[in-house]
Amino acid sequence: MERKQASEYPQELLNLFDKFVHGDIDRRSFMEGAQKFAVGGVTAAALVESLTPNFAWAQQVAKDDARIKVGYETVASPEGNGSIKGYLARPAKAGGKLPGILVIHENRGLNPYIEDVARRLATENYIAFAPDGLTSVGGYPGNEDEARSMFGKVDGTKMTADFVAAARWLKGRSDCTGKIGAVGFCFGGGMTNKLAVLLGSELSAGVPFYGGVAPAADVPKIKAAMMLQYAGLDTRINAGWPAYEEALKANNVTYQGFIYENTNHGFHNDTTPRYDKAAAELAWKRTLEHFAKYVRG
Repeated sequence: MERKQASEYPQELLNLFDKFVHGDIDRRSFMEGAQKFAVGGVTAAALVESLTPNFAWAQQVAKDDARIKVGYETVASPEGNGSIKGYLARPAKAGGKLPGILVIHENRGLNPYIEDVARRLATENYIAFAPDGLTSVGGYPGNEDEARSMFGKVDGTKMTADFVAAARWLKGRSDCTGKIGAVGFCFGGGMTNKLAVLLGSELSAGVPFYGGVAPAADVPKIKAAMMLQYAGLDTRINAGWPAYEEALKANNVTYQGFIYENTNHGFHNDTTPRYDKAAAELAWKRTLEHFAKYVRG
């Protein structure tokens, strides 16, 4: 299927799709809403398919890239769901200990896009670990709709504990310097903010992409340097940013915030038409600079 740009869709349809993927409306309601945009021989079902992730578009670093070594690890999580499985990507030839980055997925579990993000970090000389929050219900199923449905069945408090366990496991690895950062997207952005609160000084840096904010009362616990990445058209998530920024300032948290104009929620995810190449590349460049300064530095 040919990749389409967000600009080729009515913004109202993209907003409707955003509500669907975040569980605010069900598939039937989305299909009914999409029907009015089904013109010129294009069906509502075809519109849905064109907006659904196409993982063939996303691979920037091949699984067998000679620069890296990859595999799956299972981490004990006694306070969570017992254990959490994740994707580990490392440089093939590491000279000594390396800093670690936790990569946190959207609300569909550990899909190929997130694994690719982990591999990208491995090529930048980090130990990247991408845990699968769906481990306790069988892991990412390979189908985005099914994954989204499974996500709601996992106890949120236990899943958070699983990510805390994964972060501490990464930090404690013998090949890690003991300095770690976290980057997350959508649900993972919110989880990155949450981990910044829960881990305190154990986390050196966090980069949430379009994620839910930490409550103002919890912001004093944040010791990590934060870089907040927002999509200009993402009014749902952006509504929380002014108060969050005020709390970050009031508590002297080191932070930077960026809003990428005319971009949609999910603009970094290069498997869907919401991907914005220019914004994604700039945001990723800034992310790497942030980690270089606060995790590697």
